[in-house]
Amino acid sequence: MAEHLERQPSRREEIIELATEERHDADIPTNIGSIRTIHTRKPTESAESSTLKLGEKDIEKGPIASSLSSSKRDAEDEEVIPEDEEGINEPNIVTWDSPTDPENPMNWTLKKKWGTVALVSVITFLTPLASSMFAPGVPDVMHTFHSTNDMLTGFMVSVYVLGFAFGPLIVAPLSEMYGRLPLYHTCNVLFTVFTIAAAVSTNMTMFIFFRFFMGCFGGAPNVLGGGTIADLISREQRGTAMAVWMMGPTLGPCVGPIIGGFLTGAKGWRWNFWFVAICSGACTVMLAVLMKETSAPVILARKTKRLIKETGNTKLRSKLDNGLSPRDLFLFSIIRPTKMLTRSLICFLISLYISIIYAYLYILFTTFTAVFTTRYHFSSGAAGLSFLGLGLGSVLGQFVFTHFGNRTVRKHMEKGDFRPEHRLWIMAFGGLALPVGLFWYGWAVEGDAHWIVGIVGTGFVGFGMMMSFMPASTYLVDVFTVYAASAMAANTVMRSLFAALIPLSSQKMYAALGYGWGNSLLGFVSLLLIPIPFLFIRYGERIRKRNTVKF
Repeated sequence: MAEHLERQPSRREEIIELATEERHDADIPTNIGSIRTIHTRKPTESAESSTLKLGEKDIEKGPIASSLSSSKRDAEDEEVIPEDEEGINEPNIVTWDSPTDPENPMNWTLKKKWGTVALVSVITFLTPLASSMFAPGVPDVMHTFHSTNDMLTGFMVSVYVLGFAFGPLIVAPLSEMYGRLPLYHTCNVLFTVFTIAAAVSTNMTMFIFFRFFMGCFGGAPNVLGGGTIADLISREQRGTAMAVWMMGPTLGPCVGPIIGGFLTGAKGWRWNFWFVAICSGACTVMLAVLMKETSAPVILARKTKRLIKETGNTKLRSKLDNGLSPRDLFLFSIIRPTKMLTRSLICFLISLYISIIYAYLYILFTTFTAVFTTRYHFSSGAAGLSFLGLGLGSVLGQFVFTHFGNRTVRKHMEKGDFRPEHRLWIMAFGGLALPVGLFWYGWAVEGDAHWIVGIVGTGFVGFGMMMSFMPASTYLVDVFTVYAASAMAANTVMRSLFAALIPLSSQKMYAALGYGWGNSLLGFVSLLLIPIPFLFIRYGERIRKRNTVKF
């Protein structure tokens, strides 16, 4: 028994890490099982209090909500049993034929593995790219549909992100029931269909409707991609694949307008959608021909059904069978995030911080074209280059966070005093770049400074956004551990709603205040947000212990 407990912490961490990458909570079985906890009663506890602990899970304090580095305390307080270690020797348990079973995605050839990763990374780059690609063509869209409504100018860009808020909530539980491959194929086909529909729209209502559903189905690779990589690549080699995959959501929205600007100038705004549809259609065909199912629970479930049919033994069950009904999976994906957002102060404040910053990104996306075509007389093609500062700043922020953020965490883990709040130091200082960039960009435009001055300012904005977004997301994973996916889903829903709705008033704000004071207003709000990371660094652990959510 002592040996069993000794190896549980690393097993537990592996399950949590894999579940987080697969965008579900760790109490839903993954390739290596699920986490079930058996609380051992301490001498000071009564039988009644021990029974209460068995009936409720506290996700912000206690063993389950501790950081990944606190597994020693986990082992002292509870026995963590991965489900797949129970009953392995039972004759009715269906598992892999051997450690080298070719049906197991972990045993695929390197060519097959990395080919699948490449396909997933391409489609994950394409769908975020489509979110902002046609931004330089917004004036042409308004002219085509004879609209002068400033609110629609922003909404036609940001409505795509509104789809990101709702689509993944449905895709995630469906992927647990039917596997990743059917969801990839279905969402890719529907994304292509709605992209074509947007390209041939004849009025503004049709265009916005179809663009919303582009976002709903385009968000699927962001939900499924990390899980696919986790299915295929071992933990030791996963870093490179995850880094390549994560570049899509980072670079896509910034590279899109650069391509879209020149494409709009040469062929018109509709060709932005034809370009995306052609690329998406090609990816759909490649995935249909080359990609196989990678979800281990689904592969074993199919094997179990096949064996039941061949042998007639109805008692057979998969080693990774979770026994969860479709209703339970939807509850995990929808009710838990809502509960976290409304009842967890930490989840709400961090999500609010990120949501405001994300909304700023789409305010800039929806106004850059107007700024650089009217103030600096850029052509519709060259207007896409105005997004370059945001893109380069975001990439720099990603590298800085990866280097210094990981170094800070390693230092505290070596000391043995790591807390999730240590993630926020880099966020606290990186967040200072955001108001600097907003003031810089706003007054450069207002003062008619050279166009490169304003673009350099937006580089600070992109850097500050990435330095805030990435530590905050990692902090939520560390705080909620087993339920990290639900916390991330809550964050995604909130930030997508903000990004879709707040930019609707950006044109009126700039018309009333000008670009100098308009961006200064955004800068002042971001200044007010700066204390939040410092407050969590100092009081976060205390808040986690007092303000909890229980399931």
